[in-house]
Amino acid sequence: MTRRALRPATLAIHGGERPDPATGAMEPPIVLSSAFAFPSADDAAARFRKEGPGLIYGRWENPTVRALEEKLAVLEGAEDALALASGMAAVAASVESFVKSGDRVLVPRSLYAETSRLARERWPRFGIETTFVDATDLAAVAAAIDDRTKVVYLETPANPVLAVSDVAAIAALAHAASAIVVVDSTFGTPFHQQPLALGADLVVHSATKAISGHGDTIGGVLAGSRALIAKARDEAVRMEGAVMSPLVAMLVARGARTLFLRQAQASASALGLARWMAGDPRVERVHYPGLPEHPGHAVAARQMQRGFGAMIAVELRGGLPAGKSAYDRLEVFSRAVSLGDVRSLATHPASTTASSMTPEARRSAGIGEGMLRLSIGIEDAEDLREDLDRAFG
Repeated sequence: MTRRALRPATLAIHGGERPDPATGAMEPPIVLSSAFAFPSADDAAARFRKEGPGLIYGRWENPTVRALEEKLAVLEGAEDALALASGMAAVAASVESFVKSGDRVLVPRSLYAETSRLARERWPRFGIETTFVDATDLAAVAAAIDDRTKVVYLETPANPVLAVSDVAAIAALAHAASAIVVVDSTFGTPFHQQPLALGADLVVHSATKAISGHGDTIGGVLAGSRALIAKARDEAVRMEGAVMSPLVAMLVARGARTLFLRQAQASASALGLARWMAGDPRVERVHYPGLPEHPGHAVAARQMQRGFGAMIAVELRGGLPAGKSAYDRLEVFSRAVSLGDVRSLATHPASTTASSMTPEARRSAGIGEGMLRLSIGIEDAEDLREDLDRAFG
């Protein structure tokens, strides 16, 4: 189906999908075969030389997974996309496929903890230098880029503090130094943000989160040019085997069809809740880019569309004791990690998702000991407000 005449919400449903030519089935078939037959020796050789059509092996390509990749490419306005076993597999592939020993990678201080671990622990083992920088400070980013910088990695809005980086401005700085720009847009989702249109070279998602949206899958997404995706596919899938299963691909594709409906409601609820909490005397600070007082509000208003997302971080007056007490009193919010679910979820980052970071690294990233991260779902917003009101005490 052509993408040029259709709007994004329609493409979320129809992108990458067509009736099965063998049966006419409307749903893409779940192909579980690990290997695909060759009609002849010549055909097998041609497939391995990439000179003819046809599949070879499930680790290299699968029709169900490929249908999802086509949908994700359409949603991101990309030439191609790669579906992987997890969001972290996608994060690793987005950098490791394009660097070698002696190269430098620039990463933000405000960053998902496991990505921070890659930058702090894994990449230096391979001789890759990683530099942490305040990615909200363009002057700091410009000063940190040199001729050894090959990848500038961004996460915007950032997990969990919702820091916002100016993708277009940083892309211009990086490209002037011949570096590529990778943007983790998991918090932004394809509904709110199009990093490739802003100048990024690759966009990363944890498909586990809002794209799938139902808390029943683990997967990752990488989207960009055909050349960059082909290189990442060769390294992350063919060599390293970070494949997404066909069953997961079906679930992610099914979830993606309702992405626009879910995110529209969740982000509208998040904005209302953020405004309410910002005026509550029990609250020390609300981190939400839709609030005018958020330091990244102007950039977010320029580069995010259809709202500011469904994620909020909140710090209560009283620090850690107040945060833990409120966390334990939640009833409608589920106390669980992950985000982007139809259910609203609450996390205490310092003791859970960011616990692998040192206290110094957490402080540098702005993660307070009493901070709560709220992933807003599609429940009635008033029920969520009443739940928070009770929990805050």
